Amino acid sequence: MKIYLGSDHGGFKLKQHIKKYLKRLKYQVVDKGNTKYVMTDDYPDYGYKVAKAVQKAKDAKGIVFCGSAEGICIAANKVRGIHAVPVWTLENARLSRQHNNANVLCLSGWGLNPKKAEKIVKTWLETDFTFEPRHVRRLKKIASIEKHG
Repeated sequence: MKIYLGSDHGGFKLKQHIKKYLKRLKYQVVDKGNTKYVMTDDYPDYGYKVAKAVQKAKDAKGIVFCGSAEGICIAANKVRGIHAVPVWTLENARLSRQHNNANVLCLSGWGLNPKKAEKIVKTWLETDFTFEPRHVRRLKKIASIEKHG
């Protein structure tokens, strides 16, 4: 599976750690930036780049990082078909995949230590969407909102 990564300065250090972790797990990793620490960079740029890459790719996921996980998540969710979620716990990671079919994971560079982030990432990537009718119905409603506003 291809995993697209992106971060601003607030999530840069954690992104670099998770990139190495994913490579150890044999995932194909594509870093959409920033590729160096720049204190003045902006999270919307990287949330958008990752979201567009996930939107275009089959069977790909994205993981984005900023200080709070929230700003970059908002940016990623502006791209049609993206279900980006900020995750802080293993339970949220599991449910976001099972119930919401999340395709972009948003992590906080300020609030998560590397080991906790690794566990969240592993849980999220190893959890599948359930395809239960109630969850499918809800995702269809979200798609309609995206299409019609």
